[in-house]
Amino acid sequence: MPTIDDYQRICEQAARAGGEVLLDWAGRFAVREKGPADLVTEADVAAQDAIRDVLLGAFPKHGFLAEENLSLPSQEDGYRWIVDPLDGTTNYVHGLPQFAVSIALEQNGWLKTGVVYNPVTDECFSAAEGRGAHLNGQALRVSQVAELSQALVAASFPAKVRRGDPEIEDFLAVMLECQALRRMGSSALNLCYLAAGRFDAYWSRSTKAWDIAAGVLIVREAGGVVSGFDGRELDLADPRFIAAGTAPLHAQLSQMLCPS
Repeated sequence: MPTIDDYQRICEQAARAGGEVLLDWAGRFAVREKGPADLVTEADVAAQDAIRDVLLGAFPKHGFLAEENLSLPSQEDGYRWIVDPLDGTTNYVHGLPQFAVSIALEQNGWLKTGVVYNPVTDECFSAAEGRGAHLNGQALRVSQVAELSQALVAASFPAKVRRGDPEIEDFLAVMLECQALRRMGSSALNLCYLAAGRFDAYWSRSTKAWDIAAGVLIVREAGGVVSGFDGRELDLADPRFIAAGTAPLHAQLSQMLCPS
């Protein structure tokens, strides 16, 4: 019977395999349009194939959900891998080193283990349920900032926004109250930077399960708070969320974004 250490080891192995593919393809792929401002590359699919081979090679009865139109049901106790082979595609296309492979394992809705790997910086963020979060083997802990006025906050936008959209209104409201605001282009890395104390809070109304599954576990295992926009437990099927290093900061951001 595999242990959580076995799952974690294979998860990291798969993330590194995907990252190696991304580096190999960098600079030589052909770009095609999936949608406005949402670029897709052959590298995306190639990385996903490499990840799938590692994960399902080790656990052939596990389910598999990935960004590039691949969903396989679980045949073993509800285990399912949730994979984004390239989070931060636009950054990748433009040569910005803010992209990552994101892989999480869930069992019947509970996150068990997760890895987010940036192949450019060789930063490997990881977590396992009840085991804490780590960056290249070193324990992570969220920041202890409790006031929005002192917080460095990250936000994610959908691929296309228009004047007056809720995301724009949110951005302006928080920008005027926090210390500084960043939009980095990778949900997975935003969550990992929150876990590492580089960011103090982060929110998004427009992510997908594969963007955030691993990062959410990493934040929680680093001591952070993550909830749905309504304050309830985050639902990966509807992954709109607010995350922060501390409960007071989470409460302030929630009140600003979701006033009662």
